[in-house]
Amino acid sequence: MPEPITFPSDFLWGAATSAYQIEGAVREDGRTPSIWDTFSHTPGRTAGGDTGDIAVEHYHRYRDDVALMADLGLNAYRFSVSWSRVQPTGRGPAVQRGLDFYRRLVDELLARGIRPALTLYHWDLPQELEDAGGWPVRETALRFAEYASLVGEALGDRVSSWITLNEPWCSAFLGYGSGVHAPGRTDPAAALHAAHHLNLAHGLGAQALRAALPARAQIAVSLNSAVVRAVSDDPRDQDARRRIDNLANGIFHGPMLHGAYPAELFADTARVTDWSCVRDGDLAAAHQPLDALGLNYYTPALVSAAPDGPGSRRADGHGASDHSPWPGSDDVAFHQTPGERTEMGWTIDPTGLHELIMRYTREAPGLPLYVTENGAAYDDKPDPAGRVHDPERIAYLHGHLAAVRRAIADGADVRGYYLWSLLDNFEWSYGYGKRFGAVYVDYETQVRTPKSSAHWYATVAGAGELPGELVAD
Repeated sequence: MPEPITFPSDFLWGAATSAYQIEGAVREDGRTPSIWDTFSHTPGRTAGGDTGDIAVEHYHRYRDDVALMADLGLNAYRFSVSWSRVQPTGRGPAVQRGLDFYRRLVDELLARGIRPALTLYHWDLPQELEDAGGWPVRETALRFAEYASLVGEALGDRVSSWITLNEPWCSAFLGYGSGVHAPGRTDPAAALHAAHHLNLAHGLGAQALRAALPARAQIAVSLNSAVVRAVSDDPRDQDARRRIDNLANGIFHGPMLHGAYPAELFADTARVTDWSCVRDGDLAAAHQPLDALGLNYYTPALVSAAPDGPGSRRADGHGASDHSPWPGSDDVAFHQTPGERTEMGWTIDPTGLHELIMRYTREAPGLPLYVTENGAAYDDKPDPAGRVHDPERIAYLHGHLAAVRRAIADGADVRGYYLWSLLDNFEWSYGYGKRFGAVYVDYETQVRTPKSSAHWYATVAGAGELPGELVAD
């Protein structure tokens, strides 16, 4: 048998969730609707009309869920705070009942020896802020900084790992471009303006956290940076790759890490907007010192110049819509990458994770990296004995963790891995039809059953090493 693949002794082994996907209790303790409440209750927006009203009742079952994490040997847990549970209108003082839930959750985690990593924003904007214009308007970024300060002051004595935004690309381009995510708008200029104000919100939020938190606190952001590949070396295909790379990656890591947008981005999108939303001082505000960078990865993208011109089929894996989430790129074609796929239709390619880690090792030298999301959806079902076997997920995790370890061997400073997701949950516009969890949830009874992948991951985390060869389940 090949030798096991050993990870650093202080490597964090975690799992991740988000508030709207698991909490439920949407009308309790002062919480008001977020854009995802409104979106999921709009007919035709989610599969089967599913909503997060109940989700997996984590709001009431959090102690059991934390005990489950401890049983699985996790030493880190990434969760998000519901903005409308803490600050229902997106303005004004915090609701202490909402903050108390997160205080109890964090205390439970710490008592079990699990390090909390708190994400301030995972897509659930208070509906009142959307009604006032949402992310395409500057005021939302200012409100986010106020919200960050409230949460930082309340939980800074307990939480040392902070993440401002999760996947701002999805918030901007799926929410305001293609409309497959809340709030469901389809305005390419609004999507670009939203991206800018999310950059600004990140910077202002990081400043607010610095003012509220102890010096030991670690501030980061989680980006779903895309691994964009061209189908050929043809200059037209390479230009398509460049354009999509700037829209997927440079539009966020440019301001956040380097204090500037890629110059070509403005030219590529000039037909969509004049970028007058960018004001003097915005880029300096967005470019705040970070203590770490979170990378979320699932599958690579494959592009070319569109052979049939504008309107050719888009197979980018981001949901079905007549509207593109790629402003100004109607003449770029997306292709299905070859290989085995998950239930989402996403190709399994661990080399993309290695490539992504090494890219940011070069672009942000000295900045510690965390894989803050990585995982796969499969059609998991209990067997007659009630056990849930998911060997496909085990193979997926083995391949991607091996890619992380290769990156560490190649000089990357990767300090932790958060499996997506701890629990089966509300999977956004897919409703409850896609299961990403290491723990199976019976949505009728809310009974949790760790899948074979959860037990496998627990063994890996406990030993701090990956089997050198994957043994069939």
